[in-house]
Amino acid sequence: MTIRPPPPSPVPPAGEVGDGFAAPPEPPLTPLNHHDLDNQGWTILPALLSPADCAALAARYDQQTGFRSHIIMAQHGYGRGEYRYFAYPLPDLVAGLRRRLYAALVPVANRWHERLGNPVRFPADHEDFRARCHAAGQARPTPLLLRYGPGDYNCLHQDLYGAHVFPLQVAVLLDAPGADFSGGDFILTEQRPRRQSRADVVPLGRGEAVVFAVNHRPVSGSRGDYRVAMRHGVGTLRSGRRHTLGIIFHDAA
Repeated sequence: MTIRPPPPSPVPPAGEVGDGFAAPPEPPLTPLNHHDLDNQGWTILPALLSPADCAALAARYDQQTGFRSHIIMAQHGYGRGEYRYFAYPLPDLVAGLRRRLYAALVPVANRWHERLGNPVRFPADHEDFRARCHAAGQARPTPLLLRYGPGDYNCLHQDLYGAHVFPLQVAVLLDAPGADFSGGDFILTEQRPRRQSRADVVPLGRGEAVVFAVNHRPVSGSRGDYRVAMRHGVGTLRSGRRHTLGIIFHDAA
């Protein structure tokens, strides 16, 4: 007798209604700097969130509902600090940003895959990509809020949660450097074949976002394109409190 797997569960709604956050502003997002993305693997999106939305999201961290898990980083060897993964449905602000940023990044993701010889292509609509993830058993939402206090840091890592990986992600700083905290720089490293690693410190202001490679990106060489590995982390916070919104486009197994 052939045992058939159960049909995949319906994809839960991405956003919720009436969560108290303002909708992301229109017209569309600031145009991406494709030159920076292609040449260094990251770029900054200025003024992605207003100060009011930054404060509201940071305050949400202490709410008891709306999250699926709470991670204490030291317990897992990830560094020091903590973070909480949102549950579905996501807050409207987060769901809207995820949807709109995905649409802006799909051409870059598909171009990178083509350059690296990866046959996987991403659909234009994020709901279709979420359905692909969920059909493969990656059904847990990955957007998250992170919190750091004095002495906290995040070790260099890659956010891979299963076989389906969208090659770019976004981190939005919710507090003001210098006023709310000191230290805690966002760090990206790049490992090219047969070379030592290179590090970039990304200068972010409150409400600004960095778009960066999740794991690999293409680099042009004398014999064509080749892949380099990237990792990201956060340096040690010296004082204050730092919150970040992380937007990852693939869901977790």
